[in-house]
Formats: sequence, structure tokens, C-alpha cells
Amino acid sequence: MDRKAQDGGRGPPRRAVPPAVGLLLSMALMNVLLYLCLDWFFIAPPPSAPGSTHCPHGHFRMGQMENCSPWLSCEELRTEVRQLKRVGEGAVKRVFLAEWKERKVALSRLTSLEVKDDFLHGLQMLKGLQSKHVVTLLGYCEDDNTLLTEYHPLGSLSNLEATLNLSKYQTVNTWQRRLQLAVDYVSIIDYLHHSPLGTRVMCDSSDLPKTLSQYLLTSNFSLVVNDLDALPLVNRSSRTFVKCGHRELHGDFVAPEQLWPYGEDTPFDDDLMPSYDEKIDIWKIPDVSSFLLGHVEGSDMVRFHLFDIHKACKSQTPAERPTAQDILDTYKKVLNLLRDTMMSQTREML
Repeated sequence: MDRKAQDGGRGPPRRAVPPAVGLLLSMALMNVLLYLCLDWFFIAPPPSAPGSTHCPHGHFRMGQMENCSPWLSCEELRTEVRQLKRVGEGAVKRVFLAEWKERKVALSRLTSLEVKDDFLHGLQMLKGLQSKHVVTLLGYCEDDNTLLTEYHPLGSLSNLEATLNLSKYQTVNTWQRRLQLAVDYVSIIDYLHHSPLGTRVMCDSSDLPKTLSQYLLTSNFSLVVNDLDALPLVNRSSRTFVKCGHRELHGDFVAPEQLWPYGEDTPFDDDLMPSYDEKIDIWKIPDVSSFLLGHVEGSDMVRFHLFDIHKACKSQTPAERPTAQDILDTYKKVLNLLRDTMMSQTREML
């Protein structure tokens, strides 16, 4: 009797979950996880670089630094920075990998006193244009003709294809990330055209390789401009325009107004060469963006959607070209449109 009473006190026997129901629940959970992954893959922006929070003018923060530090002085550069090896050289600066407080940094030294004015101009631009678009200045010493900036191990934008071909970066070698790099590039141009120091023109851009060398690829795959040695001012109110260098330019990469307009029978004369404005930067945007987009799956689709704005950039009449802000708005619109379209199509396939 006791045993029966105990048995009778138990609830009804538990029923096993049918395999079909368990399978449906598993598939539903997988779909939820896949949706979350899709949201991250198609929508999430690249992660912000550590230490990118704005510091007061004359201060910097990089890497894992918690607080902003004043730009390093001549004495600090001489005693605290250890030069390691040369990693690059241009007409104005030699660049060395260096170390400061166990952090890798880039130390730039003037190549020749003949180009000291260009060096000092670049330093003034670095000091005055510090922002998320410009490489971080850590310190400088005019007496020694040196300056210190944040080091980006992936190097210049010229190395983009070689970097993305590495196996560890295959996951970011997509049209989405490449178009985001193009957005970064146009954002920099737009910033320079509306900078705190007035409308500035990227004159060190006579061909594609030279242009790419002016930008650095950060570890989180965004862009910063690095070389500001040739950044003249356009001021329409005072009728101030620019000429990029004092030599004749050639080729299709430069804007038409940068070419000698008086024919081969008239020798080039810099005094007779007409000046121009920031719209020369607009002319070059389609060529730089085409390089950035590369030839991955989906890049031709992006080019199709950018065709009209790029055609406008190539207008022979500078005033008819769009502004950098117009191009930036179009790039962002296309990026969001294609992300939404691809995410919608992928979800419909589930």
C-alpha cells in the first residue's frame, strides 16, 4: 500500500520531445544566430581604434594610453626616443621605426636643408589639422628637424593589395570593407577642403602611386592622411589659387587644368601656367576609388552604382564637378543601399 501511495503521488510521466520539434527549435536558434552575424557583417562599422578619443590641442593619445600627453619636446625626443631602422624615404623626410616608452613610433628626419620649408609646412599642417583623419602627431623639434608620429605597421595605402592577400586578412577582403576605405578616403578630402586651416589641396598627387603613398592603413583597416608637406591654400575671397609644383605635369591622372594649356610648340613656363583650385582633387577620386575597390566579388556592382557620380568627377569644367561632400554622401548612400539589399536577399534564402 505504501509503495502504491508513493507511486500514485508522482505526477504524470514526462513525455520525450519529438525529434522533429527539437530539429525545428535548433533551426530557429541557428537562424537567430545567423541574423545576428549578418547584422554584424553587413551593418557594423569597423571598430574604433584604441585611444582615438580627441585630446586638447598640443596633446596626444595612442594605443592603450589612458590619458592625453603633451607633445614631446626636443629634449624628450632626444632622450626618450630610440631610433631602430629606416622604413621609408621621400623627397622631404626619412622615416625611421623608433621606440618610445616601449611603444613603436615613426620618427621623421629632414632629408636636406634645401627642402626645409616643405618640412616645416608639413609640420604646421600636422599641428593644425589633428583629427581622426590625420596621423597622430606625438612631438616635434624644429631645432633638430625631426617629428614623431604614431606608427602604423600596415604601412601606406600602396600596400593594400599585398596586405589583403595575406591569409589572416582574407575575411576583410570584401567589397564592403573596400568601399568603406573609399568612404574614408573621400572623408579625408572633404575634411581638407573644409579644414580649420582653410581649403587645402593635396598637391602630392601627380600619379596614383604617389597619391597612395600619402595615406596610411591603420590596424583596424581605416585610413589616415600622413604626408602633408604639399598642402597649399585656396582662398576665393582673396583670389588665391594654387599650382602644384613648378614643373610641367603629364598624363591622365592629373586634372586637365593641371596640364600645360599652350601646346607643344610653346615651351613650358611656370609664370605663364594658370593656377587652379581644389577641384583637381575631385578629378582624381574615381581613379583612387577604383584602386581601393579592387576586383573582389561585388566590386563591379559597386562601380555600377558609382558610375554617375564618377562621371561627374571627370567633367572637363572644374566648376561642374561635384564637391567632396556630394561624393561622400553618394558613397555612404550606396554603401547602405547595397548592405541592406544583400542582407535582405540573404535572409530570404534562409
